[in-house]
Amino acid sequence: MSRKRILLAKMGLDCHDTGIITVAAMLGDAGHEVIYLGLHNSAEQVVKVVVEEGVDAVGISFLSGQHMTQVRRLLDRMHAENLKIPVFCGGVIPADDANALRAMGVADVFTPGTLSGEVVKRVDRVVAEVTA
Repeated sequence: MSRKRILLAKMGLDCHDTGIITVAAMLGDAGHEVIYLGLHNSAEQVVKVVVEEGVDAVGISFLSGQHMTQVRRLLDRMHAENLKIPVFCGGVIPADDANALRAMGVADVFTPGTLSGEVVKRVDRVVAEVTA
């Protein structure tokens, strides 16, 4: 897998960032360039960086229960800007919501307990499918 630029961010009021920082390290160790925006981002802020940095994928993490609302805002904003890059999500997301997120257009959803090697493999697959 060639090196990809991956944007990671927390959206909304969620301030729990241990998981996404761990994912950033895993993806960096796997050879990807990771841009981590930190906490409390809006859909507009994420999309602005997507455009400025020319990233290959966006990963969003949630522990706050805001995943359905925030992801819908992000996908709507990306659609409005005609951005066709994959979005993946992780965090505490119930199985029914994970299926709903996929139906919305999210490329993959990572739930607690997903092993690090599996995260890297699945992110590589998501990015490869779009850039193929």
